[in-house]
Amino acid sequence: MSASTPVDEPVDGPATTNPAGDDPLARERAHLAASRSALRAMREDVEALDISDVTANWVNAAVLQRQIEERVKALADLSDTPLFFGRLDYLHAPGAERAEGAEGECFYIGRRHVHDADGDPMVIDWRAPVSQPFYRASKRDPLDVTLRRRFGYTGGDLTAYEDEHLSDPTEGATTSKLLQQEIERPRVGPMRDIVATIQPEQDEIVRSGLSGSVCVQGGPGTGKTAVGLHRVAYLLYAHRERLARTGTLVVGPNRSFLHYIEQVLPALGELTVAQATVDDLVAHVEVRGTDDAAAAVVKGDARMAQVLRRALYSHVTMPAESVVVVRGSRRWRIPAYELEETVRQLLNRDIRYGAARDALPQRIAHAVLVRMERAGEAPDDRVQDAVARSAAVKAAVKAVWPAVDPAKLVLRLLGDPEFLAEHAEGLLDEQEQKTILWAKPARSVKSAKWSAADAVLIDEAADLIRRTHSLGHVVLDEAQDLSPMQYRAVGRRCTTGSATVLGDLAQGTTPWATRSWEEALAHLGKRDAVIEELTAGFRVPTDVITYASRLLPHIAPGLTPVASIRENPGFFEVRRSGGPDDVVSACRELLDHEGSVGLIAADARVPELARALTAAGVTYIAPGEETTHATRLTLVPASLAKGLEYDYVVLDEPGAVVDAEPDERTGLRRLYVTLTRAVSGLIVTHTAPLPDQLT
Repeated sequence: MSASTPVDEPVDGPATTNPAGDDPLARERAHLAASRSALRAMREDVEALDISDVTANWVNAAVLQRQIEERVKALADLSDTPLFFGRLDYLHAPGAERAEGAEGECFYIGRRHVHDADGDPMVIDWRAPVSQPFYRASKRDPLDVTLRRRFGYTGGDLTAYEDEHLSDPTEGATTSKLLQQEIERPRVGPMRDIVATIQPEQDEIVRSGLSGSVCVQGGPGTGKTAVGLHRVAYLLYAHRERLARTGTLVVGPNRSFLHYIEQVLPALGELTVAQATVDDLVAHVEVRGTDDAAAAVVKGDARMAQVLRRALYSHVTMPAESVVVVRGSRRWRIPAYELEETVRQLLNRDIRYGAARDALPQRIAHAVLVRMERAGEAPDDRVQDAVARSAAVKAAVKAVWPAVDPAKLVLRLLGDPEFLAEHAEGLLDEQEQKTILWAKPARSVKSAKWSAADAVLIDEAADLIRRTHSLGHVVLDEAQDLSPMQYRAVGRRCTTGSATVLGDLAQGTTPWATRSWEEALAHLGKRDAVIEELTAGFRVPTDVITYASRLLPHIAPGLTPVASIRENPGFFEVRRSGGPDDVVSACRELLDHEGSVGLIAADARVPELARALTAAGVTYIAPGEETTHATRLTLVPASLAKGLEYDYVVLDEPGAVVDAEPDERTGLRRLYVTLTRAVSGLIVTHTAPLPDQLT
């Protein structure tokens, strides 16, 4: 392998592919400039489209105009983002088995497709089949590739390249320095894509099919979030029409996390993927209250789904009287026993409560029409609809199968001990029922102080009444913290689609945290999902992950520790602290380095540290706000640290992080999360003794 340094110096390429005196780096820079020019021309062509004569009406015009605007955005050329990051030279000509490239022809691999004025490709989308060997080809299996070239950039300028001759048996396999540099490159701002550094085991997950669901167990720094986002981008490329109809969704743990990842898909040209938290999905009521841990655990238990079902269908009562429908001078009578048979048939069909209620008046009307036909009349569909809307039928339906509001149903369950006891019998014991009952029942849906767990119960009830709209694909990140009822809430958003579930069992920090992925997938409704495990750590330095892994036997016995593949061991130090001033000094020290810095502390200690930073004149931001080159320090409460990454981290008082949680195991898991947020270096400061598990 030949490699260049990341400066503006040409590097000698392979003599077999470059004529004497040729400057390979200059030639690649020329191709980059030409590709940017071609992309600009593609954008200008779209902007110049005139749709005035091709639309039938204003609706079509509006739709087409929106599609054009989205296409223009997708063709944006980000000046500081490389247009291509690699090149493949194929060995055989077209028609040869396994080969997609022509002899002597090379393909540039980038974030999106770019073609010239004649339609010939200048950059191939990383998701195209011809690009796949860039990630998977090896000396052992070159996949018909003779040369793989990686490019190094400073900002948007091409400054280096590195060649790997896959078909040359005399050249040994070596570690790519450009790949390592890209993985370890400091960051300021939100999460970026990893298209230039996707590893073979990650690529296999990214390119898995749309029809199947995948669960990815990955420790800190294994790239599971990036894999999930890139899988969405790949699926949109491979199944664009289908997913354009059905929709895609990324579900994250909180708004700070979603803000952190929100630029990844747009950078890959994908602008239509929705993002939400679980709380966003179930926002039927305003959440103003909180539950203690015991109540939240019971409300989040899957048994509550059956309690809700029982409570809902208890509203259905068997008819005690006949229905008499008057049509003109005739009276048509449907006896109670026949109505009861119709009701039981609908119950046995196991369809949604609301759908069955909608069907009941039509069933009654059909019974009336049968009698009309026997009497010699010839009623049509209009007559049946009129009978279904008649006062007598409406009254019968209201009495037998009344409308139910999901929020009012949950309100009654949580406020009426007798109603709850009746429908929780055999499911929840007396203590569990007492745990979730409100001390003071609310008077109305609006006045109730709903908790986040209550909102999930209302969403479950709403789905029992009316089917929730299903999407084509859902990505669920940081899934280990969801309750069974939350899994059900996400799962009904992809009942007819597939899912990518991402998480780490060792980072579960809720009292109801997932115990096994098999159990979680059952609640999600994806029992057949394939479970993959990522154990190679790309982001967390060796010394840091080794230190944090001391906690694994206590928080997730049997889980495979992450093995860092970083050549740079990173900076790591544990310091005795004299107080907030020493913490501020540690932050100043890390701010002397390039990249972002996170100061992570137990939530209760954040105000004190904020005052110390302000007094010292050190500017900082909160999670969810975007770092800049002027303000690179983020003050992070430990409860919001999950999923976030910083080049350097100062972790304040590990013991306080543990003590802030309701039990030691949850506290140690929270500590594991906070210890593994650093990409390049970590300073742990403490005045109180460290937890025994770290020593």
